[in-house]
Formats: sequence, C-alpha cells, structure tokens
Amino acid sequence: MLPVAEARAQILDAFAPLPGELVSLTEGLGRVLAEDLSARVTQPPRDVSAMDGYAVRADDVAKVPATLTVVGDIPAGGDYSGTLNPGEAVRIYTGAPVPAGADAIVIQEDTSRDGDRVTVNESAARGRYLRPAGLDFTAGTVGLKAGRLLTSRDIGLAAAMNHPWLKVRRRPRVAVLATGDEVVLPGEALGASQIVSSNGFALAAFVTACGGEAVNLGIAPDDEAALSRDIDAARGCDLLLTSGGASVGAHDLVQDVLKAKGAELGFWKIAMRPGKPLMFGRLDGVPVLGLPGNPVSGLVCATVFLRPALDRLLGLGGHGEEVAETAILGRDLPENDRRQEYLRARLETDRDGRRRATPFDKQDSAMLSALAAATCLVVRPPHAPAAKVGESVEIIPLNGGCLGI
Repeated sequence: MLPVAEARAQILDAFAPLPGELVSLTEGLGRVLAEDLSARVTQPPRDVSAMDGYAVRADDVAKVPATLTVVGDIPAGGDYSGTLNPGEAVRIYTGAPVPAGADAIVIQEDTSRDGDRVTVNESAARGRYLRPAGLDFTAGTVGLKAGRLLTSRDIGLAAAMNHPWLKVRRRPRVAVLATGDEVVLPGEALGASQIVSSNGFALAAFVTACGGEAVNLGIAPDDEAALSRDIDAARGCDLLLTSGGASVGAHDLVQDVLKAKGAELGFWKIAMRPGKPLMFGRLDGVPVLGLPGNPVSGLVCATVFLRPALDRLLGLGGHGEEVAETAILGRDLPENDRRQEYLRARLETDRDGRRRATPFDKQDSAMLSALAAATCLVVRPPHAPAAKVGESVEIIPLNGGCLGI
C-alpha cells in the first residue's frame, strides 16, 4: 500500500494552475486572482479632510480663542480655487480636498460661528485631521497579489483602485461520476438491497465549495458499456472524479473500463483509514481520481487529495502543499496500526484558549452523520503510539480554505 504523502505528491504533480480569464468586478467574489493588481489611481488623490469642520492655518490657531473670517465652503466632491491667507478659514466637510494654504482642520465642535466669522476654541497642530494624498495607496502600487482568494474586502479595494475587470483563474471543471447498481437517487423508489446515493451530491458540493465547477454525471450502473459512455461525458473537463468501483472485486469495473479506454493508472491502494481503495491515473490527458464508494471514505479522501489538487489548479498561495495544524487531544487514543488514520473529531477552544480536538467514540466509516457533525480530522501517523489527553496531535480543520465538507 502506498503511503499517504507519496500518493498526495504523485497526484499534485499532475496538476498546474489553470489559465486566467477576465470577469467583471461583481463576479470576482470567491475567485482566485491570476495576476498582481496594481492601483490605477492615487487614493486620496489630494490632501483631504478627515472631519467636518474648518480648514485653517495652524499658525492662526496656535493661541485660542482665535477669530477667523470664513471665505469659502467645500463639500465632499467640491473644491476651493483660492489660497487660504492669514486670518482666513474655509468651512470643510469629511472627504473634501483641503485648500491651498491650509495645513490643519479644526473640528466643528471646537468652534462657534457668527455669520462669516468663526471663533476657534481649541488649537490644531499642523496635519491635524488631514489625510495626505496617497495615504491609502498610490498609482502603481500592488494592492492585491496573484494567488489571493478574493473576499468582499478585496473587491472593495479593487474597485477603489479603479479596476472594473479582474483576471482570475478559470474554475476547474470536475466531472463527478458515482457508480453502482446498489445506489439510487434521493427520492427514487428503493429496492430491497439498494441505498440512497449521497456521494455524487456530496462530492459535487465539495468541488463547488473549493472553487471548482462540478459536472454531475449521475450514477453509472455496473455495466461496462454504460460506464464507458458515462466516462466519455467527462471529455473537456480538468478532472474526472469517480466514486466507487475502483477496487478489484468482481463488480468493481471502473479500473477495467478505464484500462480498456487506454488510461494509464498509477496506484489504487493507499495506506490510510478510511479510504484504502483510492485510484489515480490519466485518460487522454485528463487526470482521473477514483474515490472509495463509502461516503465517509470518499469525503475524507476528497479532503486529503482532491482539495489540494483543486488548490493547485486555482493557483492558490500554498499551491496545495499541506500545512500542519495542531491541537491538544481531548481523549485517550490507543496505538495505531500501519495505516494513517483520520479520526472524525470535534474541535473546540478550552478555557486557556487552546484548541482541543476530541475524536468521537465511534469511528465507523459508514457513519455519514458523524462526519457531518465533525469540525476537524485528527491525523494519526502509521504505528503512532498510544496518546493521552492533553498531548499535541495533528489536525485538519474542516472549515478552512473552502466552505468545508
């Protein structure tokens, strides 16, 4: 059986960032920036007022009270064409450009006005309540780096930098194909030995949550001709993701059909639990990742292998490299066997601010409800010794980077 790290490395070697495409600013949320984004303007373009009040010369209000003559009014978006002379003030509002000659703002609460005369009751040093030109950014400054997953804040910054269009990575198109005579779609009549299929829906949602575009091909029966036709439907996609049928049993036909179509298969057994029967290869240049048919095993494998592959296709900052996170253990664990184990667990913060991961009592890979309740996976290396409460363990949070599984 292939170690997890080696299998992961082989899978990631098959992927590279997808080309970029232009999208409108309104379509940029959640996309990955394909190139650095530089400001096309300076913000603010001139010195502006940070408060409502009066633009003054600091020397004129060094001693207070000081009475000045109001010679103008500048709302946001307005301007004052003259130059402020000694003994003069201009009424100004937040965001309005500071007139030439002024070097401080006195807030309106510190003044009293009578007609065109204003009395300043509190002095203001040079630069008080002024936002200098370029305080936020200057033209040509890189505001957002390539490889960034764009948030609503980033969209706001891109707009402020005067970009109506963004170059982002194309979404990976992932064909999702569930297999098996024993599964039927939700809502369909169930035979005596059939179960409701969850894999296709869960994996398609996983792909979408990680920034991809899922192409759900439905359920392929255990029939070579039908399976071959369904696999053909994945042409043009960036990845074919199958669920079930990847082992070598009499009814596990995926490998046989792929080989008959000329696929190059690399491996199909991984030293991990859950998720031993994992397959990877290529068909006509398209990577093929065959996940176990067990829904829990399939989703755990998707977390360990599919998500980093999608990250690499999207050109995300880490390019899919695994970053270990840790927590303290919330319960004792026995020693592990030769397979790397991924325990479903609840991640909480204790009174001391430490993250505590407590694996569930039951770890049966048939329990999809337990996976849905989990907030992290506790990773147990092969042959790990018994572990006690409070020891440090490696974890994979189930809500980071994408919307979660």
